[in-house]
Amino acid sequence: MFSREKRKEEVIEKILCEKYNSYYRMAYSFVKNQSDAEDIVQEGAYKAVKNSASLKNTAYASTWIYRIMMNEIYRFTAKMRKVLPLDETVLEEEAREDVYENVDLKRALEAMPEADRTVVQLKYFEEMKLEEIAEVLGENLSTVKSRLYRALKKLRMELECGELEDEGGYSNGK
Repeated sequence: MFSREKRKEEVIEKILCEKYNSYYRMAYSFVKNQSDAEDIVQEGAYKAVKNSASLKNTAYASTWIYRIMMNEIYRFTAKMRKVLPLDETVLEEEAREDVYENVDLKRALEAMPEADRTVVQLKYFEEMKLEEIAEVLGENLSTVKSRLYRALKKLRMELECGELEDEGGYSNGK
């Protein structure tokens, strides 16, 4: 029995090492702060290793860890919503740390509800399959599909409207 638990812990540690940058990138996309993203990933990694015995099947370890990381992100962002920032200049400096090639896409993603943004990020930035996303989020596959397609439609509309505004703000050319 002990060796099975040790094996689970080893599998989890291996996945954490292999996908650390992915977890960090995902956390950073939500919190926009390097040290906060690092804290989230460290806490998630600690919880994953600590609770490795509760993993039922090592074949699902990667999805299980993503779920832990998403829960840590949600916990952190909920806590931060309760705290008002004291210094706006600090927030502006931290926001500049993130380097996106498409600023319009970044703004459109940030404006989305958290649940929609999560599905888009996991699908396109973490390259997860819809089935994996459903498992990570603990939702029906059909719910994830609906949320993804709705979010993509919103993104498309937002980006098209943004492009029109950049060309002079006239949506019909007059």
